[in-house]
Amino acid sequence: MISPEQIRQDFPILFQEVNDEPLVYLDNAATTQKPKQVLATMTHYYSANNANVHRGVHTLAERATHDYEAAREKVRRFLNAQETAEIIFTRGTTTSLNWVAQSYGDTFVKAGDEIVISYMEHHSNIIPWQQLAKRTGAILKYMELTEEGFLDLEHAASIITEKTKIVSVAHASNVLGVINPIQELATIVHEKGGILVVDGAQSAPHIKIDVQSLDCDFFAFSGHKMCATTGTGVLYGKRKWLEQMEPVEFGGEMIDFVGLQDSTWKELPWKFEAGTPNIAGVIALGAAIDYLESIGLAGIHQYEAELVGYVLPKLQAIEGLTIYGPKDPAHRTGVISFNLENLHPHDVATALDMEGVAVRAGHHCAQPLLKYLGVAATARASFYLYNTKADADRLVQAILATKEFFQHGAI
Repeated sequence: MISPEQIRQDFPILFQEVNDEPLVYLDNAATTQKPKQVLATMTHYYSANNANVHRGVHTLAERATHDYEAAREKVRRFLNAQETAEIIFTRGTTTSLNWVAQSYGDTFVKAGDEIVISYMEHHSNIIPWQQLAKRTGAILKYMELTEEGFLDLEHAASIITEKTKIVSVAHASNVLGVINPIQELATIVHEKGGILVVDGAQSAPHIKIDVQSLDCDFFAFSGHKMCATTGTGVLYGKRKWLEQMEPVEFGGEMIDFVGLQDSTWKELPWKFEAGTPNIAGVIALGAAIDYLESIGLAGIHQYEAELVGYVLPKLQAIEGLTIYGPKDPAHRTGVISFNLENLHPHDVATALDMEGVAVRAGHHCAQPLLKYLGVAATARASFYLYNTKADADRLVQAILATKEFFQHGAI
């Protein structure tokens, strides 16, 4: 059983006032706060072990290399990948998805082939495929959603064909909060001979990931959305694909031998990691995984579902409030997008901030989805393991106060 009050002690940033009100941080889908254990790991690296990796033979370099590769093993265990060769460190989910589109896509996709994504995708999982389609002459197709925002698997099965080379979808939506049926989709994709790419930015921090069980070909996620730092991410790929792919960036320790006219690359996974990596960030990502696993991903998911189950009926009871995504808390993450009647989401978010409640407002880098929903923007509250029922109550009270202020000019 998670103790959020105990967990909060690890996050000193939460204990401050914003606009003379105690902070309630509900913008975790954008980025999460960092526990003291992760901050201490960063400080320790720079104060005791700062050196480049994979190239020095002195003690500091060997310590840095050891900790960097130890983080790779932690990620392998976190995802249940078969081997560390399948774990590539990147700058984040966006970089990972772009690399797949550029490397795998340019190698295996040709004119007339099909790429399939869904209407719920983040821009980072749309634009790389648009660009691949433009480069190759491939056709980009979109999966429909059900009324509650789930992937429509019947429609997916009808548009995924033998011409489909790549299907790429979010594991969990950053707007609707839905968790998509990746295993079922993988079966459909593989029966037609395609590969499945999964954007795990909104799932890896919240639910247990098993890439072998999901049977996805690639899985991408970001460190900063799961208690690690910005500028860190992971691309998991099955060895059989990674071995056939060319690097996207060149230079540094990804090189094996350089001749005057040609060069060769190191073995997996280093052939994809050009230049000096974000060493401190990667080591801190390992610390973040240690932290989350010490609490337990199953417990984190269960607790977030409990929080959403607590607050959702209270929000649904507010007259004029529209909530997007599934009504059943069991089928969503801690993301709750909403609109308050006759108010722009930016006005709502600004008013909530005056109450000390931090939420996101806008198109959430998902403009095709918002157009699909028939709205230009929404406000979004997103919960994580350190949020409490008291935070949920503060959100509800702040929305009611905002509604009262804009209707009658006073709180």
